[in-house]
Formats: sequence, C-alpha cells, structure tokens
Amino acid sequence: MTTTLPEPVTPMLATPGEPPSGPGWAFEFKWDGVRAVAAAAGDQVRLYSRNGNDITGGYPELAVLSDLVGGRPVLLDGEIVTLDEAGRPDFAPLQQRMHVRAPSSWLVDRIPISYYVFDLLDLDGRRLLSRSYQQRRELLAELAVDGVSPRVRVPPQYTGVDGRQLLEVARLHGLEGVVGKRLTSRYEPGRRSPAWTKTALLHTQEVLICGWTPGAGRRTGTLGALLMGAYDDEVKLRYLGDVGTGFTERMLEDLLVRLAALEQPGSPFDEPVPREHARRTRWVRPQLVGEVEYRKLTPDRRLRHAAWRGLRPDKDPAQVILS
Repeated sequence: MTTTLPEPVTPMLATPGEPPSGPGWAFEFKWDGVRAVAAAAGDQVRLYSRNGNDITGGYPELAVLSDLVGGRPVLLDGEIVTLDEAGRPDFAPLQQRMHVRAPSSWLVDRIPISYYVFDLLDLDGRRLLSRSYQQRRELLAELAVDGVSPRVRVPPQYTGVDGRQLLEVARLHGLEGVVGKRLTSRYEPGRRSPAWTKTALLHTQEVLICGWTPGAGRRTGTLGALLMGAYDDEVKLRYLGDVGTGFTERMLEDLLVRLAALEQPGSPFDEPVPREHARRTRWVRPQLVGEVEYRKLTPDRRLRHAAWRGLRPDKDPAQVILS
C-alpha cells in the first residue's frame, strides 16, 4: 500500500438558500469553525486551509489522524472547531488558535480543538470526487474514526427528514444552521454548488478591511471602526459599511500593527464612500480578511448592526464575495 500523501483539493462550497425539500437530500448541521482539508498516509498528516495554505503546525493534536486511519492514505474534508461547556462549537476561543503557527503545549491544553470530518475525497490512492455524496459518506463510516479520539469526530447526516425542522433543532441547540447535500452529488473542488445548500441562523459575511477610523473616548489612541468591503459579481470592490463593536483589547492592538503596514493614500473601493465615513478614514490595501455577523443587508448593500468576529487568515482576499 502506498504511503504517499494524497494531493489536496480546494474545498467544495455551499450555496446560501432555504433548506431544500423533497427526496434525495441529506442534511448536516453547520459547524462554526475553520474549514480544513486533511491528508494522511503512514505516519504523515498535512492540513490545508480553504485557500490552500499549510496549517499543519497550528493543530499538532491532529497528528492522531494517522493512527485513526491505520496509516491508510486518505484525504478528508471537515471543520476545525472549539467547543463550549455544552459541547457546541464556539468560534471566539478558536480565534486564539487560528493565528498561531506553532502553539505551545499550554495553549493546546487551554483551547483544545476537534476536527469534524464530513467528507472523504481520497482513499488508498483512489480519487473519490466523482462518487456520489452518499457513497463517500458510506466509505467514511467504514473508516470507523468517529468516537475513538475526542480530537476527531464524524458528525451525523440525516436523511428522510424535513430540513426546516432540522433547522429548528439547530436553533434550539444554539448551532449555526444546516447544510442540505444532494445524495447523488459529486464533489466539485472550489465550486459553490447548488448541490450543497446552506441555511445559516446567524448571518455572517467575510469582509476585506479597506480602512479604519481613529477611536475616541475610551478608544482614544486606538481604532474606532473598520471600513468593510467585498467584491461583487463584476469583481468590483464595494463598500459595505463600518464595524465598531465586537473587538477585544488584544484584537485592537493586533489590528493596529497589521494595518500600519498596509496604509495607502487613497480609497481602494470601486465606488464612492459617503463623506461622513470617508473624511477621517486612514485607507489600507485590502489584504486582510475578517468576518462579521450582522442583522440585515440593506437595499444599498450595507451590513446593518455588524459586529466583528475576527480575522480569517484561512481565507483568500480575492475570494471575498458579497453573499
């Protein structure tokens, strides 16, 4: 049996929408974490972010994957999560792991992570991308990695259920939402496919930091708000508004250092920014990806009541699209 690591792929993405109805669909809960593709073979394990970066060093506890699969060459797709006391994914503490390439044993013990595996893309040198979702899940179940280690879990899939009812279950348990996956669907690397449909209870949006305004009052000497942008279907950088809440002191300090290195003289947007927002802004190159949660998207494409969730170094700035 070969011990060569399978070649990674760019993860398949889901299309936002209401839970699909009718036969032929399976549903999974939506996990609030960091997407990761994991390759294992022999005693080797490699982890890749959604934009293809090697993030293996950041999650040393997932070296256990090689033992769980018995050294077989596999390529897995899943989500790295941290859990709260009730066992629900909690994105906030994961922020403290995402930016660390070689975490200390103290940090690993303080903020443990788990890898929730929901797809199998390669097994024993066989590419499974053309197999149906149902077949891939059956092969994943045969690997029998679920429950052996708290670091790796295979969350359940649900067939023959109403997606709207499962969405209510997610709401009751404080989960992020559900994903419907067509049982016959093949795996389409890098594509946002209607064969996978995600319904989020919490509205989130990846954003590009395009500028910042100085703070006042207790925020004097640091930043007050970030100006957010995202690309539209014509690859034009659009202004989405600003966000001034959700920051910790540590986040503010880190952002100021990062933004200072990216300053530029003018706005990076492909449309005018309202004068009241632009007049005190210090513009930056749109290279830092963040994530916000928000209450609604206005007709003029502004994110209302946005709150900062954190930087997303696992995301490619060129792929930050207004969803």
